[in-house]
Amino acid sequence: MTLDWWRNPCQPLDPIARGKAQSRQDQLTKPRGALGQLEELAITLASQQGRERPCIDRPWFAVFAGDHGVVEEGVSAYPQAVTGEMLRNFVRGGAAISVLAKTLGATLELVDLGTALPLEPLPGVLHLHVGAGTANFAREPAMTAAQCLIALQAGRASVERALASGADLYVGGEMGIGNTTTASALACALLGLPATALAGPGTGLDDQGVTHKIQVIEHALALHRDGCDSPQETLRRLGGFEVAALTGAYLGCAQLGLPALVDGFICSVAALCAVRLNPACREWLLFSHRSAEPGHVAVLEALEARPLLDLGLRLGEGSGAAIALPLLRLACELHDGMATFAEAAVSDRPV
Repeated sequence: MTLDWWRNPCQPLDPIARGKAQSRQDQLTKPRGALGQLEELAITLASQQGRERPCIDRPWFAVFAGDHGVVEEGVSAYPQAVTGEMLRNFVRGGAAISVLAKTLGATLELVDLGTALPLEPLPGVLHLHVGAGTANFAREPAMTAAQCLIALQAGRASVERALASGADLYVGGEMGIGNTTTASALACALLGLPATALAGPGTGLDDQGVTHKIQVIEHALALHRDGCDSPQETLRRLGGFEVAALTGAYLGCAQLGLPALVDGFICSVAALCAVRLNPACREWLLFSHRSAEPGHVAVLEALEARPLLDLGLRLGEGSGAAIALPLLRLACELHDGMATFAEAAVSDRPV
């Protein structure tokens, strides 16, 4: 595999399956378009999965964890130790995504890319040790070129494992204290927007804390402005291990042909980075919800995304995508299970 594997072509969607799914929707016992986004979901999934009647029987959840050097600047309401502590909580089944994955019958993969504090080997966790968290991007690039490549590849490798297990939908999640600062800085650089337009409270900063966070991001943007001459270099300088892994996962989904359901703000920034690296991957991305983080709206608009839910969520972990997953399943069940006008002996409207 080449070092710039993400430039490789993405899988094309299946126009025949899409056409058949659209035709079926038009024949179901309802006014055309009456199920709104659920109809669109079923048709899109049909084109992604290459079958007239899509289904989601084996969803794969992957949570990527990593720490952020920028936490040194006082941008988080929580101490950095929480990243590793939450990994332990995931393993014990006590985190939101653990509960949701169990309830939904999904496989949950945990990938530790590098925590700031030493962490013992945890059962069921893939420890990659890319570094003891990223460097402080307010002072230097967050990652070396090698670290960025390793993190990107970690995301693609997760998709490969998902496909090997027979997965039919991929959901990425993240855990990393300070990662809303990272995501905000990365989105600002990619969109050419000031930090005031995107930075928010994250895990619970007050107004003074958000003001300080904005100042840190603006300083970092000025520091790296001349070096952010490509999406890859922008990711290396301002991103995080888990953000890069998510970026690689979305690219891998598109290249290998696995639909991806994108979570909230941080995952959407990773999706934006993936689309900037390879625009064709956009066709493989579904968007679950609009989070309470203020910068999420601008990122979704840039991606021309219409999320399914708006519940004021801001947890991360892939939890919003998991909550939206039953809607995708219901869209598939309606598409498959409803009778056509002919089958039900119900009069259709005149053509």
